[in-house]
Amino acid sequence: MKILYLMRHGQTLFNVEHKVQGWCDSPLTPLGIAQAEAASQYFDDNHITFDHCYSSTSERACDTLEIVTHHQYPYIRLKGLKEWNFGRFEGMDEFLNPPLPYGDFFVPYGGESQNELQKRVVETLTQVMEQDDHQSVLAVSHGAAVANFIRAFGDYNKKQLKKGIKNCTVFKLSFEDGHFCLLDYYEPDFEI
Repeated sequence: MKILYLMRHGQTLFNVEHKVQGWCDSPLTPLGIAQAEAASQYFDDNHITFDHCYSSTSERACDTLEIVTHHQYPYIRLKGLKEWNFGRFEGMDEFLNPPLPYGDFFVPYGGESQNELQKRVVETLTQVMEQDDHQSVLAVSHGAAVANFIRAFGDYNKKQLKKGIKNCTVFKLSFEDGHFCLLDYYEPDFEI
């Protein structure tokens, strides 16, 4: 059985300012850095090492991965791990978002549908984990991308995904027979 550690990036400036942040980017805040350090401590305390590491191409995800791994692991940036593309809503105030579920709402504005996002992330992580030498893998992505990925395997999950994914939550998933199973998760839970 192969293991994927999939996590959301640390808190960013746009998270604090309640801006729509999909394909646009903003830097980690001091709290976001501290959250990544807490996630790093979780991996260290549990003696978890990785065969390979992957990140979304967004700076906030790459910076999180580098902190989590103490800059000790090389990693590959994958566009397939990027957040939902919100089209013209990128960088705008979050109150402009429609109620959940978003479905196809962003498509007429140059963004992705929920199905497109889910398919992209599932295909990307399946291709990663199907490689022979990938037994323990770290991948850093984004809240909506992670949530939609985990929901795609709801029939297999041993643990339920709760509403709202905190920054730097680490999800432990098995990969076997072409599907993923959510086994457990860790949430850094503190303020600075």
